[in-house]
Amino acid sequence: MRSNYLFTSESVSEGHPDKVADQISDAIVDLFLSKDPEARIACETLTTTQLVVLAGEIRCKGVFENGEWAPGAQAEIERTVRETVKRIGYEQDGFHWETLRFENNLHAQSAHIAQGVDASGNKDEGAGDQGIMFGFACDETPDLMPATLDYSHKILAKMAHDRHSGRAPFLEPDAKSQVTLRFEHGKPAAATAIVVSTQHGKGYDEGDRESQLKEYVKGVVAEVLPAELLSAETVYHINPTGSFEIGGPDGDAGLTGRKIIVDTYGGASPHGGGAFSGKDPTKVDRSAAYITRYLAKNIVAAGLARRCTIQLAYAIGVSEPLSLYVDTHGTGSVDDAKIEEAIKSIKELGGLTPRGIRTHLGLNKPIYRPTAAYGHFGRKAEGDFFPWEKLDLVDRLKAAL
Repeated sequence: MRSNYLFTSESVSEGHPDKVADQISDAIVDLFLSKDPEARIACETLTTTQLVVLAGEIRCKGVFENGEWAPGAQAEIERTVRETVKRIGYEQDGFHWETLRFENNLHAQSAHIAQGVDASGNKDEGAGDQGIMFGFACDETPDLMPATLDYSHKILAKMAHDRHSGRAPFLEPDAKSQVTLRFEHGKPAAATAIVVSTQHGKGYDEGDRESQLKEYVKGVVAEVLPAELLSAETVYHINPTGSFEIGGPDGDAGLTGRKIIVDTYGGASPHGGGAFSGKDPTKVDRSAAYITRYLAKNIVAAGLARRCTIQLAYAIGVSEPLSLYVDTHGTGSVDDAKIEEAIKSIKELGGLTPRGIRTHLGLNKPIYRPTAAYGHFGRKAEGDFFPWEKLDLVDRLKAAL
């Protein structure tokens, strides 16, 4: 591994058009799981000027069975969509929660897919699709996340908090951030560049009000990043193109699943390719990515490595993973193969089958909408939410090794 280098990650806000789509898709996942914990959902969302379109496949007892909607179900779906857009804060001429057009094109899950996933006879429930999933953790931040991504998320989360609270009424929902850090001896040493582009109210692209917005953003950066990383050498690019009044789905179409690097590790780790939002936890794109993060985080927290990447692979309809791979990038205190064997020995993980993962992490619950903005990882495990961020395997791993 190189020890001295520059590295950059980006984030996008809850009002970014792709993130609007992700949040709508996950709000639909939560709605169906609240009705039926065994529901199957694959919900894609398109957002554009004054329009939200849903497409995909579902199966949900009491809501959508045998190709028929239960009375009131479609109205509840539309209400969920509009409430999600309202919560984000869109009340603009080009995208307004109350007046946007809505289309629901969800339909029944393919029977040929369902037969491979459903448990039957002596056959355990299989994976919802083939694929490879990665999890990652490192000791760059207290959240055991890559620092560049962690700070990028937190800049935008702070700005959103200030917008919702009224502290920064000149902000509108759409925003992007990017943080470049210089690493020395493998550790963050200095912030060399900060990029923030934020949608704003009328007139905040000129004169004193433009200066107010830029000083506000610099203040947020100073609150988020450790003081020792900022200096006179840090270069800021705040709304570098100038005016940013037209944003969100009115400025650019949004689709579910287009921000997978923002959702995961900001480019510091491989990504298997599958998106998370809109999918129920039988889809290993989601559940296996969560369990690999959980395992990698516990390994780093246990002091077994400073960096850890874990890969799992599955075949559609097959319950057992095809492979488990651990790489501590030369930072491990024990051999990587021994860590793999330790993971396999933990019975509570259920052999890392789809059912075992969901059972151990408690994933068959309506817990997904909060994941759809500011990252699925590095968040605080609280109650039923973000269970893959818990550190309850540390002692087990230490004992096994």
